[in-house]
Amino acid sequence: QVQLQESGPGLVKPSQTLSLTCTVSGGSITTNYYYWSWIRQAPGKGLEWMGAIAYSGSLYDSPSLNSRTSIARDTAKNQFTLQLSSVTPEDKAVYYCASGHYDKEYWGKGTLDTVSS
Repeated sequence: QVQLQESGPGLVKPSQTLSLTCTVSGGSITTNYYYWSWIRQAPGKGLEWMGAIAYSGSLYDSPSLNSRTSIARDTAKNQFTLQLSSVTPEDKAVYYCASGHYDKEYWGKGTLDTVSS
């Protein structure tokens, strides 16, 4: 059973970069046909897909975030990361990492990150 755990700073200041890490257990992030995503949910809003990295290392970005995201992976640590630059208070959200593999989905519990000066 694949398990995911997000970790983040909890609080960042406006204009800074939010850095999040997703640690994966129970499976390798390089296993064929797994896709590893970042998704967020702002207060009172729906889920927003932010981007993903594939088992192969291919990257997928959400155009709505205007190139503010950077997703990478560390295969030795079995982790993948998200950096969101130039944050504003509107970036306050619960950030989830998730995995998709054919008809299966696995989600982390999420981490709440707030933007405030």
